[in-house]
Amino acid sequence: MSLNAALTRAKTEEDVKDAYIEALGLKSVHKGLVDIQTPEIWFEAKEAPTPPLLMFAQLLVYVRAARKRGEAIPGFLCVIDREKAALMATEHVIPLLKDKSIVWPKAASAADMALTAQIAPTIQTHFILYQIDDYEAEFIKATKDAVSEGRIIRTPITPDNLRQVFDKWVAMVGVELGVKDEADYAVLFFADIMHDGRDEAMRNLPARLLFSGNKPVFIIGADQYELASERGYRNFWNIYHRPPEKEHRHYLLERRDSLLPMDDQKFKGAFYTPLHIVDKAYDQLTATLGANWQKKYIVWDMCAGVGNLEAKHSNLRNVYMSTLDQEDVTIMRSNPAFAGAEIFQYDYLNDDVDDFGQIDYDLSGKLPTALRQAIADARERKKGAKPILVLINPPYAEATSSDNAVSQGEDRSKKGVARSRYSLAGMNEFGKASNELFTQFLARAYDEIPNAKIALFSTLKYVNSQAFEEFRTAWHAKYLGGLVVHSRAFDGLKGDFPIGFLIWDTGERLPINEAGVVALDRDGIIVGEKSFVNIENSRLLATWVPRPATNKSPAIPLKGAILPATAKADVRGTRWSDDAIGWFNCAGNDLQQAAKLTMMLSSGFGSGRGYFVNSENLWQAAIVFSVRRLIKPTWLNDRDQFLQPSQPLSDEFKSDCLVWMLFNGSNLTAGADGLRWNDRDWTITNHFIPYTEAEVGAKARFESDFMVSYMAGMAFSPEAQAVLDEGRKVFQRFHARSFPNKIREEYKLGRADAGWYQVRRALEAFSDTEFAGFDPFKAKYADLSAKLRPQVFELGFLPS
Repeated sequence: MSLNAALTRAKTEEDVKDAYIEALGLKSVHKGLVDIQTPEIWFEAKEAPTPPLLMFAQLLVYVRAARKRGEAIPGFLCVIDREKAALMATEHVIPLLKDKSIVWPKAASAADMALTAQIAPTIQTHFILYQIDDYEAEFIKATKDAVSEGRIIRTPITPDNLRQVFDKWVAMVGVELGVKDEADYAVLFFADIMHDGRDEAMRNLPARLLFSGNKPVFIIGADQYELASERGYRNFWNIYHRPPEKEHRHYLLERRDSLLPMDDQKFKGAFYTPLHIVDKAYDQLTATLGANWQKKYIVWDMCAGVGNLEAKHSNLRNVYMSTLDQEDVTIMRSNPAFAGAEIFQYDYLNDDVDDFGQIDYDLSGKLPTALRQAIADARERKKGAKPILVLINPPYAEATSSDNAVSQGEDRSKKGVARSRYSLAGMNEFGKASNELFTQFLARAYDEIPNAKIALFSTLKYVNSQAFEEFRTAWHAKYLGGLVVHSRAFDGLKGDFPIGFLIWDTGERLPINEAGVVALDRDGIIVGEKSFVNIENSRLLATWVPRPATNKSPAIPLKGAILPATAKADVRGTRWSDDAIGWFNCAGNDLQQAAKLTMMLSSGFGSGRGYFVNSENLWQAAIVFSVRRLIKPTWLNDRDQFLQPSQPLSDEFKSDCLVWMLFNGSNLTAGADGLRWNDRDWTITNHFIPYTEAEVGAKARFESDFMVSYMAGMAFSPEAQAVLDEGRKVFQRFHARSFPNKIREEYKLGRADAGWYQVRRALEAFSDTEFAGFDPFKAKYADLSAKLRPQVFELGFLPS
């Protein structure tokens, strides 16, 4: 777990301490008056965000007392909370400890803002402040280096991190200069980094950095700029080392054009990759492939669009960017940010694919010679060959959908979208995955460039979806690391779900088992961690319940409790089943689909994705219904798969689920006459009323007493019994009412055996204010829900 993720989960000061101890790998740790104490470094810790100066003031009380006692004091001091850390060499505070004008309190807890004001002038220019969400890696490295080397080592500026350093410089320094033209940021940045704070490391640059006293002054042409605030400038150069190493300086200057401000509109295809998310992806690549990955790897983005994924790349000479549309090629070639990259038009799913699904580059002649040779060398594992990284955000439109795509441009999710030459000829073993564009990219890259690393943005379907089991059987790779981000980070996407950026090594053909990721919100801020698990279909909840066969008896297909399916709808639910009491619709096996497609009906449904319910499988159907509805989907969990229970199920759990299902809003069972479908009138019978006519004051006989008989002799928990008692009052109120004709017609109230849906809706439409809006019932139902919800995880229906 990353430090930032651990801090996000921290609930106490001890959690904060433990998170830092683990992240820094601290040894010989003692916790006492000094929150964290090692021979080399002392920490003052807070759970809540606290001003660093105040924390240093408290820590210095302990340092001063130890020094007076003649005890050893560490070489470094650090203050930490759940958001930030600040690091400083102890030598900078020694003058304060000798200063007799400072009144030091006896207890560190008594250190206040008055003491803080006295020490601030001495130490505020010496400590290095790190916001953990942005500078976690830099903080950890600097602290570990401080402990091992005895000095604080700042992060160097290299070809691999140039773009990211520049972006942070603009945010912390550049915006404080008030420049007239943002294009000047690049030359001002180089003037700054090619200066060691005293002298210029390189002369004859377009801009110069001078100092007036200790204040930096930037000069470009006839214009002179000073910082509105120096705080960001100090913080930036406390983190980074300048000037860059001599071996990098000229190359970095050659890359100056790549730092010109980008026209954001050029990068906004329909579902472009947001640049702040690209930044996080590059951090992940660095953490996974190593600090020099941009120099080490040849990169091919074969669905580059207008180049968003390469906007943060600092070594374009190793980059190949291809895309379907010539217009996008023209845009990229005109952008100085991509100078040095090889950019070409290429239809990856159709070009160079022969009738047998084999790749033959001579068919189009489009692939650059150097890239062809690199692929050949990689396939042959030629000694000295550069490894290849496939870096893509492919479209992931599906042949059956027109809503979803994360791509560099046009939404291609239309009829025939999956009929590429490669899918038709080269994906026989991938099953339903061949319908998806993003898996077509994965499959061709897998066959074409064995041994490549693949890093892609996509949904997580190929890791854990029920429909992709065949894909996972054929596509094997070692998982190296990754992240997921809220789909709303991508402009134009509908829904709330995770988009993954996962990195794979196809050189190690291992089955996909589990992908652990860091989770980011739409702003790219770490909010936790998550695991996506590949589970064989035989263990999924969707296969747990026996599915009764249909018979020849006709049934009306419904699209709601009392709404017949339309003539144009899927009408597969036109037959009944022996001894059936209803139809349970339970399409899909993940939280996303469960939220919309879980319902109990008194007749067939306009879909084949469910099963008939009878006395044999009702207990299981009630459990599946409840499990699917109890846990609310979020953007992060909505692809989680429901599992068959891993623990024994008690009779109390079974009866709790039955009661919970009977009074859920998705229990759409009903009794009604006069439903018109297929040019005839139909009747449906309600078998799901848990009360007798006498209990609820019904004025006529219920056609079915199935549920009363089924529940006879059952023992109910106090929570379930309370729901039954309050539910009885609701039914009693319903049967005591005389509803106007409009309500009777709308909810088909011509029969006594009205179902829970009809009872609720009729009372709500009648504005039964005496019943206080169902509040007493809702309170008891909420209690039962609260009892059942944790059991969904405890009994193994969802991974915890």
